[in-house]
Amino acid sequence: MTGDNPDKQSGQDGYTYAQAGVSIEAGNALVKAIGPLVKATARPGAGAEIGGFGGFFDPKAAGYTDPLLVAANDGVGTKLKLAIDYDRHEGVGIDLVAMCVNDLIVQGAEPLFFLDYFATGKLENGVAERVVASIAGGCKESGCALIGGETAEMPGMYAPGDYDLAGFCVGAVERGEQLTGERVAPGHVLLGLASSGVHSNGFSLVRRLAADKGWDLAAPAPFDAERALIDTLLAPTRLYVASLLPAIRAGEIDALAHITGGGLLENIPRVLPANAHAVVDADAWQQPGLMAFLQEQGSIAPEEMARTFNCGIGMVLAVTPANVDAVTQRLSGAGETVVPIGEIVEGQSGCTVRGSAGTWSAGEAWEATHLG
Repeated sequence: MTGDNPDKQSGQDGYTYAQAGVSIEAGNALVKAIGPLVKATARPGAGAEIGGFGGFFDPKAAGYTDPLLVAANDGVGTKLKLAIDYDRHEGVGIDLVAMCVNDLIVQGAEPLFFLDYFATGKLENGVAERVVASIAGGCKESGCALIGGETAEMPGMYAPGDYDLAGFCVGAVERGEQLTGERVAPGHVLLGLASSGVHSNGFSLVRRLAADKGWDLAAPAPFDAERALIDTLLAPTRLYVASLLPAIRAGEIDALAHITGGGLLENIPRVLPANAHAVVDADAWQQPGLMAFLQEQGSIAPEEMARTFNCGIGMVLAVTPANVDAVTQRLSGAGETVVPIGEIVEGQSGCTVRGSAGTWSAGEAWEATHLG
C-alpha cells in the first residue's frame, strides 16, 4: 500500500514517546541541571548524589549510635495554584520541605534526608528547575540531604502549566530522647514562635476569598505597602529546625506542636497527655496584618480563625517555668520571635483559645475549645 499515512508524522516510521507528550531529553536535562543543587545539600551520612535507583544514608556517619528513625510526608496544597498562576515558584519548594521537617522536629528528630516528587503534564520553561532549587534551599537550611526524587511528565493528567509536589523526609533521634509529650503536665508554659505568614494551610479559603472579593493580588498589600499582596500570601513556610534542635538536645523543651491544618485549636492537643489541657491567651500577641485582613475580608469568627489559620504562631513549645528564660534567650538569639502564649492546666487533653473584647476583631470576649 502506498501513499501518506495521516496517523503518523511526516518522515517517521512509527510513533514516539515525544509525540505522546513525554520528552526523555527534557527529563535528562532537568537531572543534569539540578545535580549541583542537590550536591550542595550533602551532609555527614549522605553524599547527595542523584541518578541512581535509590539513595543511601548512613546514620552512624551522621553521629548516631542507637537511633530511632522518624518519617514524614506531605505536600503544599492549593498554595501551588497561586504560585503557578502568578509565576512564583521560588518559595514552594521551601514550603514542601518545611511541611515535612517541621513535623519531624516536633518528635525531637533531626531531619536527615529528603526525597521529592514533581508531577506535571509537560516539563517546560525551567519551572521544575526553579522548584527543585527551592527544595534544595530548604533542605540545606534544615541540614537535610536531598538524596533523590521523581520527576513525572504525564500528558493529560494536568492542565497546561500545572504541577503537583509531594515530599518525603526521614529523621533520627537517639533512643530515649524522642519527644512524645509524656513529660508535659499542668504548670508547663506555652511559648509561641512567630510564623512567616499563612504557611501552607488554609489556601482553599484564601483563594475563595480572592476570587469572591476580586483582590488585585499584584497590587500592594493593604497592610504592607512595600509588598505585593501575592508576595505576602506566598511567603514560604518558616523552617524551625535549625533554631529548635539545640534546645531539644539540651533537654529544655518537653513538647512541640507544628501549627498546620486545624490551627492552634486542633494541633496543640496532638502532643498532650490525657490529663493536660492547653489554654491559649489570644491577647498575648498582636494578630499579624495579613491574618487581620483575611479575617475582615471573610467576616471570619475568631473561633474559626483559631482552627483554620496559624494566626501568627507557627510552632508552639511546652516548657517548664524553670526553662522559659533559657529557651526564650536561645531561640531569640537564633532569630525566632518568641511569645509566651498560655499554659497547661489540669483537665481533659485539648485546647482552649480565648480572647477579650476586641481581640481578633471580636466585639465581645470569646472562647473556643477543642478536646483531643
